[in-house]
Amino acid sequence: MHRRIGPAFLAISLALPLLAQDASKTVTVTSQEPTPAPVQTAPPPVQTQQNGQRNGTPTQPTQNPDGTYTVHVSTRIVVLDVVATTKDGKTVQGLTKSDFHVTESEDPQTITNFELGTSRLPAPEVDIESTADLDRLAPRAPVNIILLDEFNTRFEDEAFAQYSLKKYLERQPDHMSTPTMLIAVGIDKFDVLHDYTQNKQLLLDVLKHHFSGNPWRNNSMSWAAERYGTAFLTLRRISEASIGHQGHKNMIWIGRGFPALRFENQPVDTMNRINSLRQDCVNLMRDARITLTTIDPAGLLIDPGVYGGAAAFNDPFGGNYEFSQLAQATGGRTMYGRNDVDVQINAAAEEGTDFYTLVYHPTNTSRDAYKFRKINVTVDRPGVTISTTKGYYLAFRPRPVDPKAPSRRLMSDLVSAADSKMAYDGAEINVSRVANDPKTFQIHVAPRSLAWSLGTEADPTRKVDIVLAITQFDKKSKPIGNPKAFSMKFSAPAKVPATGRIEVPLNFQQKVDLEGKATRARFVVRIGSSGRIGTADIDLTQPMATSTTPPADTTAPPAVPPPSPAPTQP
Repeated sequence: MHRRIGPAFLAISLALPLLAQDASKTVTVTSQEPTPAPVQTAPPPVQTQQNGQRNGTPTQPTQNPDGTYTVHVSTRIVVLDVVATTKDGKTVQGLTKSDFHVTESEDPQTITNFELGTSRLPAPEVDIESTADLDRLAPRAPVNIILLDEFNTRFEDEAFAQYSLKKYLERQPDHMSTPTMLIAVGIDKFDVLHDYTQNKQLLLDVLKHHFSGNPWRNNSMSWAAERYGTAFLTLRRISEASIGHQGHKNMIWIGRGFPALRFENQPVDTMNRINSLRQDCVNLMRDARITLTTIDPAGLLIDPGVYGGAAAFNDPFGGNYEFSQLAQATGGRTMYGRNDVDVQINAAAEEGTDFYTLVYHPTNTSRDAYKFRKINVTVDRPGVTISTTKGYYLAFRPRPVDPKAPSRRLMSDLVSAADSKMAYDGAEINVSRVANDPKTFQIHVAPRSLAWSLGTEADPTRKVDIVLAITQFDKKSKPIGNPKAFSMKFSAPAKVPATGRIEVPLNFQQKVDLEGKATRARFVVRIGSSGRIGTADIDLTQPMATSTTPPADTTAPPAVPPPSPAPTQP
């Protein structure tokens, strides 16, 4: 029997964009004049750009009839991570560049770069113990992100999933070749059990002390909307957090993913919302080079009275093949109907390193953002199956931030980044306390994370805008008060050329009213031009740094008069 969920309730819970998991928080985004001293100049060499398939080169601005200017961006490069397997699921090694053929929208493409995933593994003497270590010591290394789904999986299956993961880890070497992160997600929690590490014992230790409890809401279709929302939000926040790392991410999702829901019983509008959310998540995962592999820990038999008839007759990962489609769209696989879950985890982990990376420049230079560009990869080897992303859409530029009425998508992203224990590396930032001023913090944004606007004949000044959010935590890592967010605009020094690529960092200060019980502060910076997010955590219990403030630049940003703060409930 399939319970019909009220359309109004489901539509609200799945409204695009999703809300953050803790909707009780209020975030006020205000316009603020940055403290003068922020922008330091550098010679105008070529600005490095690390974006993958969405990276583009802006052309000279063209003036529109209404006086505004348009900058055209063309797709420059597509990066494909390809897994080749035999009929029995074993990865195929020894393929060369000439073995592969790529078409985009049925047009043949020329492969310009080719490499093996194993060639980017950290050197044996390298020891990765955090996201910071990963980006510093092995910036292009493939990684595994193992996720325990505890919001749509029954208690007994969660226990079996942890047991199987433990068996998999025990067979690994003490120093694992692939940096691995372990995450557990429930309806009310998003726990990073351990950041990237190559130490298998550390992962075993945190797994031993992790208790998921009895997820009673997982057994009720009354909570189906929340479970759908949690799945989409989880995929989104992991993609946004890890997009800064240039290497391939292999996400191994152990659990059910979606409730078993028959969409023929739901309004068309609800299905359209879910399709939009699914496409949004797929685009984010492609940009972040994430391949999603789903593993069902329910075993051989599925009781229709437990997971629903859709799980028994259609798809174990949700009604109408929804969650498995997410995996397939990113080039991953779905594994179910077997009791050897530990073997499936091992197979998924091996595919995270035994892959081939193909790079090509699309022959199609059109800017049609609504047309899906289907990718097909074949190989000159009989009996070999290829798994890779199915295609892509050209990305839209993020909407400008309106401090008086910030979008719910923006609020969701800020709250997710503020509450998460994941280190977001989409933007490279550094935060330190100013000497002799405990309430003032120096924020640095690296040049490669910024995309300054192009100047025009009417206004040659290059500009960039960011959103800065600050959250304080007590000694138990519980947030104190509500996050505070500021919309800021900066102007580059006048001597910077109006057009062309430049390399200019961003340095500014921010005063913070520190709470008495605060022991940690998390700074979140979102770049307006790209939507990428970076985070930095400051231990407030440590002595202040002795560094001094950078000298003020003579071309400080112009004042932006702040409007009356208006709290916005996400």
